[in-house]
Amino acid sequence: MLRYLSSGESHGRGLCAIVEGLPSNMPFGVEPVNRMLYERQQGKGRGKRMAIEKDSVEILSGVRGGYTLGSPLCIFIKNRDWDNWKDIMKAEGEVSSEGLLKRPRPGHADLAGALKYNHNDIRNVLERASARETAIRAAVGAVALQMAELFGIHVESSVISVSGTLLPEGKKLKVQEMEEAVRTAAETGDTIGGIIQVTATGLPPGLGSYVHHDRKLDGRLAAALMSIQGVKGVEIGLGFEAAQRFGSRVHDEIFYNDKGGYFRKTNNAGGIEGGVTNGSPLVLRCALKPIPTLKKPLGSVDMETKEAVRAGYERSDVCALEAAAVVAKAAAAWVIAVELREKFGGDSYDEMQKNYQNYIEHIKTR
Repeated sequence: MLRYLSSGESHGRGLCAIVEGLPSNMPFGVEPVNRMLYERQQGKGRGKRMAIEKDSVEILSGVRGGYTLGSPLCIFIKNRDWDNWKDIMKAEGEVSSEGLLKRPRPGHADLAGALKYNHNDIRNVLERASARETAIRAAVGAVALQMAELFGIHVESSVISVSGTLLPEGKKLKVQEMEEAVRTAAETGDTIGGIIQVTATGLPPGLGSYVHHDRKLDGRLAAALMSIQGVKGVEIGLGFEAAQRFGSRVHDEIFYNDKGGYFRKTNNAGGIEGGVTNGSPLVLRCALKPIPTLKKPLGSVDMETKEAVRAGYERSDVCALEAAAVVAKAAAAWVIAVELREKFGGDSYDEMQKNYQNYIEHIKTR
C-alpha cells in the first residue's frame, strides 16, 4: 500500500511527510521535487510569503545512491519564515492575550475549526488549514510523478478560467489576461478564483475498479482534488455538461483495428468508465474559489465578546490559481501512483515493471 502522512504548520519550523510503500530500487531524484516546489511558488497574485520562502526538500531517509530503499521516505521542507514568527509560534509557554486571534474569516476553516477542536485562538486552526500545507503535498506528488513517468504516464495541468471567464477549448491563458484580473482584484482589496484542468496521458486501461465504491478511480481522484484548499467542485470529462445532453451525444463510441486495438474517437468520459481507466487521456477539472482572506474583510463576530466585527486579516495572496494548478497535478499524480502500486504490486521496482509489462502484453491479445 502506498500512503503518506504529513505534518507541520504554516509558520512552524517546517513541513514533513513520511511516504510508505515505494518499491525498492526505483530511480529517484531530488531535482524534480524541487522543480515542482519552485513551480508552486510562481504565478500572478502571490503574496509576500513567496518572496521569503525558497522551498527545497531534505530527504532524511528512504533513498541511497539515487534509488529508493523500499523503506519509508522522509521529506522535510524548512519554513524560512519561522525565524520571523518563532516568538508567536513558540511551542512552550503561554501566548499573550494580545496575540490571540478571535475574528474568524468567512470562507476559511477558522470558526468551524475552533468550534470542533475547542480552540480559543484561531491561529491554532489557520496554521494547519493554511494552503502552506500544499508545499509538502506538492513534494509528495513530485515523488509520485517520478513513478508514473517510469511507466510512460505524463501528468500536466493548466489554468483554463480566471475570474469567471472561461477560455475557449485549446486556448492558453495569456499573461496579460491574468495580470489584468489580478490587478483589478488587488486594487479593490478583493481576491479571485478560477478553473484548473489536469490531464494525464499514457494510462493503461484497467486502473481503478468498478467492484467497490471506495476503489473507483474517479471517486479517488475527485476526493484528492476536493481536498485541496479552496477547491469547491470537480468534474471529469464532460462533467456537468453531460447532464445537459442526450446520451447519444455523451458516450464515446468504441472502435477497433489490428494495429492499435480498441480506441475512441471522442473522450467525453474523460478517460474513466465505471470507475476504471479505459485507455483514453484522463481529463479532470476543478473549481478554485477566491481566497477568503480579504484586505477589505467581510463581516464576522468576535468569538470572545460576540460583537459584530470585521474579520481578521492575515498576509495572503490575491490569486493562487497557477500555484493550485501545480498542487492539483501533484494530487492527481499521487492517486495514479497509488493505483499503479495496487495494480502491479511488487516489493522492488523491477518486479513492478515486469508485472506491468506482462499486463500490457496480456491486454493486447484481448
